[in-house]
Amino acid sequence: MTHVERRGGGAPTSGHARRICPPSSASCRLVIATHNPGKLREMRELLAPYRIEAISAGDMALHEPEETGATFRANAHIKAAAAARAVGLPAFADDSGLVVDALGGAPGIHSARWAGPDKNFRHAMETIEAKLQAAGATTPDRRKAHFVSALCVAWPDGHAEEFEGRVDGTLVWPPRGDKGFGYDPMFLPDGFDRTFGEMTSEEKHGLPPRAAGLSHRARAFLKLAEACLER
Repeated sequence: MTHVERRGGGAPTSGHARRICPPSSASCRLVIATHNPGKLREMRELLAPYRIEAISAGDMALHEPEETGATFRANAHIKAAAAARAVGLPAFADDSGLVVDALGGAPGIHSARWAGPDKNFRHAMETIEAKLQAAGATTPDRRKAHFVSALCVAWPDGHAEEFEGRVDGTLVWPPRGDKGFGYDPMFLPDGFDRTFGEMTSEEKHGLPPRAAGLSHRARAFLKLAEACLER
């Protein structure tokens, strides 16, 4: 298996990035390896400017692989590689989550699990708030957190390209806004006075030309786009 990692905009560990859509291709198909409606919507929004037909794993009734990795990057690779093998097309996966300083990095890679099988993120946010209160984390300086997004594009032949993005912020209570998904309503990104839950998709992504990438997923995607996509 060939493997390329690009984190933080650094040089690749080996070789050059493989293009998702070869220059000679008249059309291009990519499997989005997620069953999460919120992630699927954001991934499609990010891919919209490119000549790519995005197919979701849910639409193709693909099995969700067990996420046994110890890092966001490992779990993104598991999901992308499984979808690429199953369909015979390049596959794009995200593994992301909320890392809370006062909780020792939790929920981290278990962010989705904290919402339970019903994906009840209101309950997950209440759990985080209860734990912060129990830890005495009641002031903004004690409520620091960051979102991480690891993106992986995998091909059926085993080749993979990986990218990572991060955005820092503070957790607020009560949650604010009904946009976005997951923990967005309680996350206030540094330098802003509105939570991700109060921002439109365009504001949250902060993509060029209006900005250089705001959300963790957008920051990782910009690295991926520079290496693997052409408008």
